[in-house]
Amino acid sequence: MRFSFFQIQKVLYVSRLFRLLPITFFTVTVLAELGITDSNAAEATTVRVGTSNSSSDVAFFIADKKGYFKQEGLSITLTPFDSAARMVAPLGAGQLDVGGGAPSAGLYNAVARGINIKIVSDKGSSPPGYGYNPLLVRKDLVDSGKFKGFKDLKGLKVAAPAMGTSPDAILNEALKKGGLKYSDVEVVYMGFPQHVLALQNGAVEASVTTEPSATRAVQSGAAVRFQNDAIYPNQQIAVVLYGGKFIKDNPETAKKFMRAYIRAVRDYNDALKDGRIAGRNADEIIAILTEYTPIKDPNVYKTIVPNGCNPDGKVNEASLKKDFEFYKSRGLIEGNVTVEQALDSSFADAVVKELGPYKPKG
Repeated sequence: MRFSFFQIQKVLYVSRLFRLLPITFFTVTVLAELGITDSNAAEATTVRVGTSNSSSDVAFFIADKKGYFKQEGLSITLTPFDSAARMVAPLGAGQLDVGGGAPSAGLYNAVARGINIKIVSDKGSSPPGYGYNPLLVRKDLVDSGKFKGFKDLKGLKVAAPAMGTSPDAILNEALKKGGLKYSDVEVVYMGFPQHVLALQNGAVEASVTTEPSATRAVQSGAAVRFQNDAIYPNQQIAVVLYGGKFIKDNPETAKKFMRAYIRAVRDYNDALKDGRIAGRNADEIIAILTEYTPIKDPNVYKTIVPNGCNPDGKVNEASLKKDFEFYKSRGLIEGNVTVEQALDSSFADAVVKELGPYKPKG
């Protein structure tokens, strides 16, 4: 540690005024009061995190706001992406440490090429009542009777965030319920916030849109929510991803990040009740969302259908495999790769072993 000449002179001056105190103890105390500490010990480790512009980013926000990252000696930088599919390249190149969003065909293809990217935790899922990636249909089509059910999706333009992602799989399940194939619709790929504008100006006729954008589209009068989790119950919609360089070079930092994240996820689960953010600490969580996102009206977050998220970080492996087979059937998977090769539950498992299993508060 290094101190300036003036800082040293100040400590010596004050210490001469209080000769009765042991100089070593007093010096340390004054240094602390002056904020003169070992810069290396005080410096936080920066973790670069990609976000997906969706309500499932909430645990990242909670952990930051409530100081959980800081308590682990971490400082995070948040970078928004249109979808997690666009995070794969920077994660593989070591430009991002952590990503969060829909698992994609691109992720599995990167793993097949030997790029070490891992799914390490649940970030967003759809247990009963928490279908936060609903199928939206333009309101004028429903009001006119042109759209009455899944079979009426045929020939429509449908917005989705990116090719070969979990919203794509939701759309496929909706089409199957109408006796249709994926090729029976025209899919237009765009970021979730753009879904709202596209529905409003008629550029698309339906969408698979995450929250809070889905609620914004409904509240604007542009669309109606046709179905939520009933289309694809218990789907693993979003995950936390670690880049291989982050895992290899900073395993302790990766564990610290996971510990802060799991603590935040548990706070989030305490805020859930009856398919809404309406639990014991709901006001706190909604305040964090309005601070960290462009949506500043707390009533929006009181209205949305929130995502589920396993409080112990467990992912639904069966759902990942089902979606993987869908991507494969569309010719989107390249090379020999399995879902298991992309999974690493060791960080979440280690943290849960320390913290114990989740117990709801209140």
